[in-house]
Amino acid sequence: MQQLSKNMRFRDLVILGLLFIGPAAPIGLFGVLDAISDGAVALVYIVATLVMAFTAFSYARMANALPHAGAVYAYCSIGIHPNAGFLVGWLLLLDYMFIPAVAYLFSGISFNALIPEVPIWVWTCVAVMLTTTLNLMGAKKSAKITLIILIFEIIVLLAVLATGMWIIITSESSKDWLQPFVGGNLFSWGKLFNAVSIAVLSYLGFDAIATFSEENSGHHNLVSKAIMSCLILAGCLFVVQIYVGALLNPYSSDYLRSHPELQGKAYYNIVNQEINLWLGWALSLMKAIGASFAAMVGQAAASRLLFSMGRDKRLPPVFAKVGEKSGVPTMAILFAALFNLCLVVIAANNAKGLPTLVSFVDIGALTAFIMLHLSVIGYFKLKKGSKGWLSWILDIFMPIIGTVVLLPVLFHIDNDAKMVGIIWLAIGVIILYLNKDRTQLRWLEKNKFD
Repeated sequence: MQQLSKNMRFRDLVILGLLFIGPAAPIGLFGVLDAISDGAVALVYIVATLVMAFTAFSYARMANALPHAGAVYAYCSIGIHPNAGFLVGWLLLLDYMFIPAVAYLFSGISFNALIPEVPIWVWTCVAVMLTTTLNLMGAKKSAKITLIILIFEIIVLLAVLATGMWIIITSESSKDWLQPFVGGNLFSWGKLFNAVSIAVLSYLGFDAIATFSEENSGHHNLVSKAIMSCLILAGCLFVVQIYVGALLNPYSSDYLRSHPELQGKAYYNIVNQEINLWLGWALSLMKAIGASFAAMVGQAAASRLLFSMGRDKRLPPVFAKVGEKSGVPTMAILFAALFNLCLVVIAANNAKGLPTLVSFVDIGALTAFIMLHLSVIGYFKLKKGSKGWLSWILDIFMPIIGTVVLLPVLFHIDNDAKMVGIIWLAIGVIILYLNKDRTQLRWLEKNKFD
């Protein structure tokens, strides 16, 4: 059976997770969330971090028990049924194959805004070729580059936050320091959870760490520690940057609600107008570069999922081919890169390309998260037969809570995205049906992680 190189350390896993999420992920959502929550944006991200903690905990438990490159695909195959695993893996491909395309396109748009003479599609093609090359080299060889990019992102973000805090402390502003946690007069818990349902999308990406489980070179619980650490670090960064932005925000929530065209660029305007124009430019550059490397991690995660499903013959076995020197799934990476390239070139020449791609991503990720929680129940409680009061908390109560808090988020997704998800799932069902005679090998009996 094809195996991936075991060269991932704890630091590497956390770096990849943070790169995929993006240390400044909430910036584009700041104005939207401020308008919805009536200014309680810091509270929104505190609650969102707690909501995602349930999913992170389930990922950590399953990654410990089943260190498999297929992540949720493998968890559901073993914990529920191989066919359920295939369909979840198929839906997760909608997430992992489209997230890099979104990030590449965002990177191209950002670079084009900085240097308009170069078309968006050219920037995106350069980003795809560069990051694909790094993925083909393997995580160990590209680790220094990814670390440098993450350090650059964090330095720029910390410079913005430190300057912002200095301005807040030294100014004579009468801004209420607690408002970002309590909101204004129109605040309600209903509005808060409506905002949380959007804010949780900032965390998409930490789950990709689980797809590198087979490449773990340390203790078996290294992946689970990396998942939880990544979520905690991201949550802290999110709350702090949103809090500083809220205290410097010159726009009221009412004004943002009545001017929706300002919501997407509200944070950038705050940095440019209230902090420093050069820091605003650096932040834009950071987001442009960071998006390319977030796409690189997404592409790597997609290739691991393709590799795992190809190895189990649920997708063409060619995806299971591993490079002798690099130890990475070469054909799966190249396929993911080509798929991303086609998507971004088409979307770059379409006025609605970016929002259309974004709407496709969420449905796959959230469905996979929900199925993850169900696989925890299926594997630990039903299959392993765990007993005792602690098992009822860990194996039943927490997964159910994790599922319940995600359902409203799933329901809030755009109807067009839901339709795409249903069509994508229907295609998966057809593929599963057509291959039913070829998949009588009993996936669970062959899988060494069971």
